[in-house]
Amino acid sequence: MSANVAIALGSNLGESQTILADAITTLSQTNEITVTTYSSWYQTKPIGPPQPDYINACALLKVELEPHQLLKTLLDIEQEFGRKRIQHWGPRTLDLDLILYEDLILDTPDLIIPHPRMKERGFVLMPLAEIAPNWIEPITNQTISFLLEKVDCTGIKKISPENF
Repeated sequence: MSANVAIALGSNLGESQTILADAITTLSQTNEITVTTYSSWYQTKPIGPPQPDYINACALLKVELEPHQLLKTLLDIEQEFGRKRIQHWGPRTLDLDLILYEDLILDTPDLIIPHPRMKERGFVLMPLAEIAPNWIEPITNQTISFLLEKVDCTGIKKISPENF
C-alpha cells in the first residue's frame, strides 16, 4: 500500500535552511519514504512566545507506512535533529508535521489528519500550494490554492534560491 502524503517542515534554531535541507535528505534516505518534491523555503514570523523567525517548507512524500507509523518516524527524525519539546509553540531546531495523508480523515488522541490548524496557517498553505495547489483538503473539499486565498499571509516571504 502506497500513500501520497504532505508534510510541513519548520525550523528557527540553528542553521535553519541547512537543517531543512538535511531533513529532506534524511526523509529521502528513510525506508518506506520517497520524497517526490518539496517547496521553496519561506521566512515567516513565529506564532507564540518571542523567538526568531522560522524557515518553513512543505514536501510531498510517497510512503509505505500507516499514518501512526509515519508520525513516529517524523518524531524520531525531529529528535535526531535535536528537537526538544519544552515550550508550547516555542522555538525548535526542526518541526515535521503530517498535514495530509491521501484523503484520509483521522481523529485520534495523538494524531489528527488533516492537520487541525493547516487551514489557518499561511506558512503551511503557501508552500503547500506551490507544490500541490489542486490537492483537495478532505474536510472542506476545497483545494489548497483556494484555502490559501482565504488566509492572511502577511509577513511570509519566499526566500530566493540564491539565499539557500
